Amino acid sequence: MQLHISPSLRHVTVLPGKGVREYIKVKVSSRWASYRTLIYLLLFFTFLLRFVFVLTAVDTIDGESKCSTLGCLGEKLVPKLLGSRLESEVPDVMYQILDKPMRKDELQGRLDNIPQTLEDFMSEIKESKPDAETFALKLREMVSLMEQRTRTAKIQEYLYRHIASSSIPKQLHCLALRLANEHSTNAAARLQLPSAELVPALVDNSYFHFVLATDNVLAASVVAKSLVHNALCPQKFVLHIITERNTYFPMQAWFSLHSLSPAIIEVKALHHFDWFTKGKVPVLEAMEKDQKVRSQFRGGSSAIVANETEKPNIVAAKLQALSPKYNSVMNHIRIHLPELFPSLKKVVFLDDDIVIQTDLSPLWDVKMNGKVNGAVETCTGEDKFVMSKRLKNYLNFSHPLIAANFNPNECAWAYGMNIFDLGAWRKTNISLTYHHWLEQNLKSDLSLWQLGTLPPGLIAFHGHVHIIDPFWHMLGLGYQENTSLADAETAGVVHFNGRAKPWLEIAFPQLRPLWTKYINFSDKFIKSCHIQAS
Repeated sequence: MQLHISPSLRHVTVLPGKGVREYIKVKVSSRWASYRTLIYLLLFFTFLLRFVFVLTAVDTIDGESKCSTLGCLGEKLVPKLLGSRLESEVPDVMYQILDKPMRKDELQGRLDNIPQTLEDFMSEIKESKPDAETFALKLREMVSLMEQRTRTAKIQEYLYRHIASSSIPKQLHCLALRLANEHSTNAAARLQLPSAELVPALVDNSYFHFVLATDNVLAASVVAKSLVHNALCPQKFVLHIITERNTYFPMQAWFSLHSLSPAIIEVKALHHFDWFTKGKVPVLEAMEKDQKVRSQFRGGSSAIVANETEKPNIVAAKLQALSPKYNSVMNHIRIHLPELFPSLKKVVFLDDDIVIQTDLSPLWDVKMNGKVNGAVETCTGEDKFVMSKRLKNYLNFSHPLIAANFNPNECAWAYGMNIFDLGAWRKTNISLTYHHWLEQNLKSDLSLWQLGTLPPGLIAFHGHVHIIDPFWHMLGLGYQENTSLADAETAGVVHFNGRAKPWLEIAFPQLRPLWTKYINFSDKFIKSCHIQAS
């Protein structure tokens, strides 16, 4: 047998010798070993030598001192083979300096001497060649300055978004004014809705009843038109629109002049409901107290933005809590559906920032199994950004009252498109539970949760929710743009929940067409108020 090893150690060749058996034994150190064992040992040492060569070459390239002895080589190779250094090469003084935070006032007067970019920093370091302490001080100054500027920019962004989402666009204000004027001058804008012969259908449980509570005329028009346009049997659809006193005339004028026949549209203001005008209304009392507590607890957007110790995401959450919609009666009124519609057995409640893309009559075939609220859960789904909500995302589990009663990892569900079995609801104490927890939150200075009507809803409907197919409700189109137009078009209902409402300029342009397709931009009211598709 012949053994050939190439000079580069890349190839080892074994050639059988003439008349020699493959497993001839040779005596090595008083033990017997086969030629095959010898070959394996040679291969192992060949690999080891190549590995040592690579490591030493890397050290040389990195500029480290060359090793001329086996001891020096061992000191460098052993830590690398074990996966760690024998000791840190970063001086302790650098850790001490970088661990110490800088206050904003420490940077004042030194802004001109602090590098503005990484390129400036490296240029200065190469030129001055400072020691470790000076290097750490300069690095800390630059990073602290960049961090403060980034924080300021993020908070300004959140403040502008808060202002944009909380204000009424002048186009919508114009539309309401023009419709109110039309109501006062045009008899056709003051029609009874619905007409007298269709009034019995309002309490007929053989019809499909939908409820929409809003003070936004344009949003209501999109919800109503998309609902009727996609209905297979629109003559069986009844849409009950609830609005406030000051938007009743514009709302009535719009739907008087823009018929959706054969569907039946009812427009009522809250003061038209007998139940709402008799005695004390718990939701109104709670809203009044809530508004008073928030004004004292928050101090307004100026106080929130002026706080320099809180992280930008905390500032954003507090600004969102100031949004008027969270203290709007339109947002709370759904908890009183059994009292508002005492003759109805089942309704589907719709938010005003949704668009219907399919026939919703199959929702009446959903078996609720004795549950009250049919909703889409929000803890499972392909979109991890939107569908990752559990009770811990809405409730404060550091408060003992919350921790003692609920599981933080329990899946949450969504408002926006909900099936409510009013018959089953009337057999429960859901409404009382809702108001009880509102009171508890007020007593604890809003420490159980800070914003929205969903947290008390999650509590009140706890144990009364039937999960429905997510096809019926796609969420998140108003606060993240990861959803593509193609994906959104496959959902039965899309929900622009979040700040970027489709009627605002901050709406995501690729998703807004889902909403604008149901607006006739040649309509005289729409044109006169300069409402445009983009």
